[in-house]
Amino acid sequence: MLYELNTTVDLLLELFNYLGLFAFAISGAAAGIRRQADLFGIAILAFSAACFGGIIRDVLIGSLPPANIMSWEPLATSLAATAATVLFYPYLAEKFNNPVQVFDAIGLGLFTVIGAEKALVYGVGPVWAVLLGMVTAVGGGMVRDILLAEVPFVLKGEIYATAAVAGGAIAVAGYVWPLTFPPQYTMVLGAAVCIVLRCLTIKYHWGIPTPRIRHK
Repeated sequence: MLYELNTTVDLLLELFNYLGLFAFAISGAAAGIRRQADLFGIAILAFSAACFGGIIRDVLIGSLPPANIMSWEPLATSLAATAATVLFYPYLAEKFNNPVQVFDAIGLGLFTVIGAEKALVYGVGPVWAVLLGMVTAVGGGMVRDILLAEVPFVLKGEIYATAAVAGGAIAVAGYVWPLTFPPQYTMVLGAAVCIVLRCLTIKYHWGIPTPRIRHK
């Protein structure tokens, strides 16, 4: 079943996309600065964090070539975020205890909604749309962390992908039951739930239980 977008939803998706690109790019650039990468490396990390989640999603749903490499806006947004992060990193580090995680949380919520909505438009079922929203949200951060030789957040037992699933499920509900839950409201609510849940996880160190297995 194909789902159609209305004008309000379309505008919200475009806004979410640019905000998400900028937020994830800041997280990538901040991570590069923290690891003392050079300017080119910082820009690569910013672009990877901002764009690779969407690229992976587009490959999976058959939207080829991926949107993030078909226009100049994603690259320009990530470069602008790189410049802003380099200039204002001392302020960000002072204002936020961990700017990488804070801006990663913002991007996580926004990209969860974007990924789920695009999957629905391409005819993917609701359950898989939620999962593709999660892939969109965590993909860029995973690539960023792998480039830095770090264990990605999604594998650390933190409430990360789980937050994306919760937000994506709320967003998808607006398409499955549009008369009960208008899509433009569930999109905002889904993104907000994901961001707030992730921020609470960072603050209170919530996590998913890890099985303790004795190795012989």
